[in-house]
Amino acid sequence: MAVDYKKEGRIAIFTINRPEAMNALNNQVHRELRSALEDFQDDPSLWVGILTGAGDRAFSAGQDIKEFHPGPVKAGGERAYNFADTIWKPIIAAIHGYCLGGGLEMALTCDLRIAAEDSRLGQPEVNIGAIPGGGGTQRLPRFISRANAAELLLTGEMIDAQEAYRIGLVNKVVPLDQLMPTAMKWAELICQKGPLAIRAVKEAIIRGYNLPLDEGIRLERSLNNWVRTTTEDFMEGANAFKEKRPPAYKAK
Repeated sequence: MAVDYKKEGRIAIFTINRPEAMNALNNQVHRELRSALEDFQDDPSLWVGILTGAGDRAFSAGQDIKEFHPGPVKAGGERAYNFADTIWKPIIAAIHGYCLGGGLEMALTCDLRIAAEDSRLGQPEVNIGAIPGGGGTQRLPRFISRANAAELLLTGEMIDAQEAYRIGLVNKVVPLDQLMPTAMKWAELICQKGPLAIRAVKEAIIRGYNLPLDEGIRLERSLNNWVRTTTEDFMEGANAFKEKRPPAYKAK
């Protein structure tokens, strides 16, 4: 298996499992990751996902160059991770070692990014006469400043975890042995919140990002009305607050 897919309670863990190839992304990875993401999307018992890489060298060093061919990307060649930010359940990237090219593009489709201190991030495609093909030129300038994005994309150089944190590319930097415990802690924290509200927040962020402010506010209002008028979880959360007890959410 090129992708190890596990379920721990309400948390799904996706591990790119090609440590001998620095978790390079080949066709098998994309097929298996897409299948796992679809299961995550459809499984009502799963509320949060964590995406990481096996071994101690890399989250993912990017697309497998052995599978590069001249010419346009063939039909059906869409990279599986671009599906991740169409799923309204939140996904956390747990990054360590090399996170390059398609590996960084994959991390950018996640909602939160935690990096180990040994992480090295970059978009090195120009070094081999190519450009990012999985969203790098589009997502990076949306997540960090245009100047910082241009520096990464045009120089092809890597940055370390602390620089990635400084420019807002990652949310937190931790020692390597605390990477997965921290990701699990964040996932468990999110699982304590209203799951339908969490999904509505993610949908509002992604769908609203490029809308004019007034349209974004209308989107937010419609999602807020949906949560407040149609979900059992909203009433459970409100009642639990009044009764000073933990809420028992059911994603209904």
